[in-house]
Amino acid sequence: MKQINTPLIFFTLLLFAANSFCQTARLTPAQQLVTNGEDSLTQSVAKNNTVISGYGSAFYQYNKNNQKGTATLERCVLFVGHQFNNKIAFFSETEIENAKVEGGERGGEISLEQAYLRFKFNSHQYLVAGLFTPRIGLLNENHLPVNFNGVERPIVEELIIPATWRELGIGFYGESHQMPLNYSVALINGLNAAAFVHGNGIREGRAEGKEAPANNLAITASVQYFIGNFKFQLSSYVGGTTAFGKNEADTLRLQSGLFGAPLYLTEADFQFEKNGFSAKGIASYISYSQAAAINKTFASNISSGMYGSYAEVAYNLFENAKKEKWKQQKLNAFARYEVLNLNSSIPGNALYDGTEKQNHLIVGLGYLPIPNVVIKADVRLLHTGPQTIANPDTALPYRQNNTFINLGIGWSF
Repeated sequence: MKQINTPLIFFTLLLFAANSFCQTARLTPAQQLVTNGEDSLTQSVAKNNTVISGYGSAFYQYNKNNQKGTATLERCVLFVGHQFNNKIAFFSETEIENAKVEGGERGGEISLEQAYLRFKFNSHQYLVAGLFTPRIGLLNENHLPVNFNGVERPIVEELIIPATWRELGIGFYGESHQMPLNYSVALINGLNAAAFVHGNGIREGRAEGKEAPANNLAITASVQYFIGNFKFQLSSYVGGTTAFGKNEADTLRLQSGLFGAPLYLTEADFQFEKNGFSAKGIASYISYSQAAAINKTFASNISSGMYGSYAEVAYNLFENAKKEKWKQQKLNAFARYEVLNLNSSIPGNALYDGTEKQNHLIVGLGYLPIPNVVIKADVRLLHTGPQTIANPDTALPYRQNNTFINLGIGWSF
């Protein structure tokens, strides 16, 4: 019972606080932007009841250490939404990764990124139910390739906060009229610790809507605050990781229940934009006290603590262009520095892996001839700790430094 009470009390308090803030509200300027079909449906300004939209990206990457290049259609996503009436709408995204899916071959995936109903209470409060992306971090909700700098998504928001993180559940979203504040609270299915993979954080433990374990739950919550040209966010996640029923969990000597073997994730981030200059940063941490029990049961070599952070600055080189045609376009020069450690703390039955302590420096350009199309180029410099776990698949001595050259395109409509 103690495992269940704390998260439920947390959830109840957040709901109470959220409702106390939202008698009437206003949209922030950032929320009023309509750049694709999904935005028009979200803001209830779509010209047709049924909306078709989408996004995608393709890239080329050269790995200097391996002296190997790779090119792929990374993803192509089709959005279909429908406005049933002025209160109820449906949102869905179907994604194909790496262009092709064929039985018996590695690579490629067809999946739903989202499929949910939105119930609009008024102009500033709504509820979602189904498969959706909770508001965690900078990228999870805003992962269109035209919305982030660099060919690759930030590494921290791939390994620490696993974008695009979607689960089945319900979520409540709203705004305050008393202050420039947005908030969200969501109840979703929990993770499956049996699927955790060393070196990949919690990513493989997600269900993503496919036969999600109904034996555990998770709660996420976020608060966004706007001050001038700044946007600050604090979000958190707490959820069970034992996907088994009580009898099976007892046999495996794992904590059972809705929040059995809980995992905690907290992140704080900010964004700033003014006169062509932009900056953003994020810091995140995962605490997993039951890592030792999971390692004992599944020999997973999972960590009890993981962290990641990055800071990024960018400037639109066309900001002060004299010709009007250049002012309508963007050429963003950016630099991002990322730090992460997937085994910042480990239980006694885990092995430390120095390669999972990483620094990434990414420098590049992004050219947007129109807001919905981007051409990208960057260089990523990687430095890791020494290899402390032997890898039988590594033919050459491990190198702590590597360079990746990336070229890519992206679009949304």
